[in-house]
Amino acid sequence: MDPPSLEQEEEKVLVSEHSWRPFPKARRRLRGCLEVVKGLLFRVGEDWYFLFVLGVLMATISFMMDLIVFRLYEAHRWLYQEVGDYLVLKYLSWTIYPVALTAFSTGFANSITPYSGGSGIPELKTILSGVEMKEYLAIKNFGAKVVGLTCTLSAGSTVFLGKLGPFVHLSSMAAAYLGKMRTSVIREYEDKFKQNEMLVAAQAVGVATVFGAPISETIAALFKSDLKIDFPFDLPETFFFMILGAICGAIACAYLFCQRWLLAAVKENRLTGRLLATDKPLYTALVVLLLASITFPPGLGQLMASRLSMKEHLISLFDNRSWFLLAQNASMSTTQLGDPRGLWQEWCHPSATIFGTLVFFLLMKFWMLTLATTLPMPAGYFMPVFVYGAAIGRLHGEVLAWLFPHGIRAEGTAYPIVPSGYALAGAAAFSGAVTYSVSTALLVCEATGHMAHVLPVVLAVLVANAITQKCQPSFYDGTIIVKKLPYLPRIRSRHIASYRVVVKEFMEQQVVAVTKSDGFEEVLAALTATTDKEYPVVESKGSPTLVGTISRAKLVAFLQSHEHPQAPPGPLQEKPASTGTLGEDCAIEPIVLQLSPWTSLHQAHHLFELLKLQCIFVTHYGELVGAVTRTELRRAIEELAKDA
Repeated sequence: MDPPSLEQEEEKVLVSEHSWRPFPKARRRLRGCLEVVKGLLFRVGEDWYFLFVLGVLMATISFMMDLIVFRLYEAHRWLYQEVGDYLVLKYLSWTIYPVALTAFSTGFANSITPYSGGSGIPELKTILSGVEMKEYLAIKNFGAKVVGLTCTLSAGSTVFLGKLGPFVHLSSMAAAYLGKMRTSVIREYEDKFKQNEMLVAAQAVGVATVFGAPISETIAALFKSDLKIDFPFDLPETFFFMILGAICGAIACAYLFCQRWLLAAVKENRLTGRLLATDKPLYTALVVLLLASITFPPGLGQLMASRLSMKEHLISLFDNRSWFLLAQNASMSTTQLGDPRGLWQEWCHPSATIFGTLVFFLLMKFWMLTLATTLPMPAGYFMPVFVYGAAIGRLHGEVLAWLFPHGIRAEGTAYPIVPSGYALAGAAAFSGAVTYSVSTALLVCEATGHMAHVLPVVLAVLVANAITQKCQPSFYDGTIIVKKLPYLPRIRSRHIASYRVVVKEFMEQQVVAVTKSDGFEEVLAALTATTDKEYPVVESKGSPTLVGTISRAKLVAFLQSHEHPQAPPGPLQEKPASTGTLGEDCAIEPIVLQLSPWTSLHQAHHLFELLKLQCIFVTHYGELVGAVTRTELRRAIEELAKDA
């Protein structure tokens, strides 16, 4: 039999393909639909898809973390109760448990990466200002911070730290990693501006995950209160809310100054500085042992409601009833912590009044919170100042309720003082003043489920912010200053003289530039002189007209393309060795933005902030005369602050 011809083989193949792939039109339509869906998910509307995945991921992590923290915290309470009335055993169970957890948190987190300590907010502010700090967004930092934060929160009220800052940092790290996955899937380049947008959205996801509500008070209140809705305050009371804002602003100034001073002093001190450099878990254990000893319930802790968790602190402070009146009419009995209506009794003591315990709480927590911010472990600092502000507001409200037992009479009607309303305003005002935030006014209403106090809360927040922003940098800006992060500070001085400072006064005049006619020797000299990532290109030595810029990587590639004894090693070249000049062999990037020597400091600062710039060249009639980097700009702002 003759072998099959080539035409027969091709016919068999065609028949086989048609037999295995029927309905070619339907398959083409289905393939087109899949491409459309892919385009909708990853190109047209990838933002909502990205944020949906991020939100689900962070909500799941937050839920699991809260569940584990609750179990560990209840285990500590059970251990404290089971040891009986033996005072020594009670003390050991109260102190050793948080010491072990926080020491493990510090050691574990710092053993994986040294960038997992603290809240991470100062570093995120620096990243969003345009500075590259990839190590703070590395995925290995994610696991270290999750485990460390869980142990920190399980230590409870002995350390009195929160989770907001670290969770914002965790959300940003997850966003950065998901962004890399997205770019690898769709094979598209994601520019810096898009990455910054995703980081900002991720920070909002982190805040929403912790508090459970951005503009969502109708879903569930995190800290339930029984504030009355009908006329919760009268207009004459707004004066007292403004006074509360002034008090919170003044205390916030003192807190920010002390916190910044102590953070620097701990690093500069020989003993504590050595511990932080070589044995961070030991430093953490010593500090937490001190804090736990002070909060020991049979000791000073009984005057500070130390048996309450941070959430129970807020629930008790937001109690709608007046503690002063309750203390007069109620008998002192052992408090069952499971009953929210009885948590106020933790603030009562036979040897002190309600006012005394609140004042003692505020005095002790002032320096204890300041000391806790020096601990090198994953921890948040927003919730502690939030609770502290609520205590300030509660004390203010209780004093007013004592001064006006029948309420404030307006238009013939007496409206009773509601201390919990002042606790709401105090929490928002103090935390907003410490962090330079006005959104805490809405946040506190969302967290409690009540919007009736928005007006007085906003007034208190605005007054507190006005005082603090005039006198002290924010908590995170102060930490940036102490850590010496490459962050561009705000121009605090608004004096007319500050607008007379021009670029010519602080620019760097000794700028290493290359010309279009430079060869191997000239380019090698420029690269050896500095380590800049970008170099200005001028027309010639005699005519320093700025024509563009060129990156350091391109200059290195230019050297590698030459046959020279000093040429750096590079990839094998298929082309013959180059002997041309820089202008002939390299693509020069055009200049998009440049400054004049007479540009003001404020204008240069705005450009660096808005465009996330690292360097701008200064020209006079087109000729290169200098450059301004973040270093020169920051130095000029600091000098201006000193003169002011």
